[in-house]
Amino acid sequence: MKTIQAYRFALDLTPAQERAVLAHAGAARVAHNWALARVKAVMDQRAAERTYGVPDDQLTPSLGWTLPALRKAWNSAKREVAPWWPECSKEAFNTGLDALARALKNWSDSRAGKRAGRPVGFPRFTSRRRTTPSVRFTTGTIRVEPDRTHVTLPRLGRLKLHESARKLARRLDAGTARILSATVRRDGGRWHVAFCAEVERAERHPTRPHATVGVDVGITHLAVLSTGELVPNPRHLDTASRRMRRLARRLSRRVGPDRRTGQQPSNRWRHAQTRLARAHARVANLRRDGLHQLTTRLTAAYGTVVVEDLNVAGMLRNRRLARHIADAGLAELHRQLGYKTGWNGGRLLTADRWYPSSKTCSGCGTVKAKLALSEREYQCEACGLTLDRDLNAARNLAALAAQIDTAGSGPAAGRGADRQTRPGGQVAVKRQPGTATADQTGTVPPQGGTTDHTLARAH
Repeated sequence: MKTIQAYRFALDLTPAQERAVLAHAGAARVAHNWALARVKAVMDQRAAERTYGVPDDQLTPSLGWTLPALRKAWNSAKREVAPWWPECSKEAFNTGLDALARALKNWSDSRAGKRAGRPVGFPRFTSRRRTTPSVRFTTGTIRVEPDRTHVTLPRLGRLKLHESARKLARRLDAGTARILSATVRRDGGRWHVAFCAEVERAERHPTRPHATVGVDVGITHLAVLSTGELVPNPRHLDTASRRMRRLARRLSRRVGPDRRTGQQPSNRWRHAQTRLARAHARVANLRRDGLHQLTTRLTAAYGTVVVEDLNVAGMLRNRRLARHIADAGLAELHRQLGYKTGWNGGRLLTADRWYPSSKTCSGCGTVKAKLALSEREYQCEACGLTLDRDLNAARNLAALAAQIDTAGSGPAAGRGADRQTRPGGQVAVKRQPGTATADQTGTVPPQGGTTDHTLARAH
């Protein structure tokens, strides 16, 4: 099975190499802002001409929004806009133009109703202070050196890795992986390089291919399995909140930048900002590592994993629970289960968000009309079952997979619904957001294409 996989490694750059990477990231920002200004100027000019009654065939020629069209326009004007363009790789400018092409396409599809999810706004200009430095290389010399502790990138040369790249190097030596691109990015005050590779993975099978597990995610426990296992919520953000508040107060006492007066930040402000960024990055790394361990264990053991389609964006609007929900990483857990079940030969079933998993009795199937969030223990008035609320929901999710298999309906495609339907009818599953193909935008397709969505009948 061939799939797209990323390998991310930390870098140890010298001051000269860091300046070179920042110059490439700045070149990407310049190309992006210039092309965006050109697009806006053409759009405004054509709109003004229409108000004057100019026929459509006599309007100012429009500027294409595709990556080839933007690249052609940039190449014709780069000598006047950026006389220093030979100092940077052409991939730096292509990075900014590619980001703009994807942003324009997402905005256009959102306006036309071709893109699911929240409305996408028109692209905005990027700022040097607020934009994360990043540059992507797709052509040229991109390789891992034989010592596995250095990588070579176009124009940047030989860069030292903070860790060994043996996992990727072994696949490259065996011919089971092919590097498609390399992205250098600064996260949390540290530089990383991410290799996007086409990997040929061996066929795998779960340890229990015929077993089904229901996973009910939450805040009290990160996940409750239908087997009765309770996965605790580590709450990494709460644990580090005291130290992060102290670092934030220290940063506020330093002399920072001021755009109104042109004041540059002091070195003490830069050091305090770096320490705060590293604290945030550590929380993110701990959360990501815990989710990877959990999802890997589930997909390697069970042939079928059933989860709920939660409206995480809507849940984050609750100001009392937003921080805890974001700290749990519920959407990331769902995303990782999506592609790891495909890697391990299993399947992921997603119950629609209106399926009453918490209100349904896992013993007799009776559905309660109301169930307050404060009721942490489910008590069935029909059969007398008393069970933990989350465990009851997990068992219902596991039973849902058996009902689908016996009914013969199998997995079905999502249809898109944003409101609850009447009881007793079928409930449509939320349509997943679409993404552009690799040849149109220069990006690789997502890895979560193995997720199966089901139609559950509300009782």
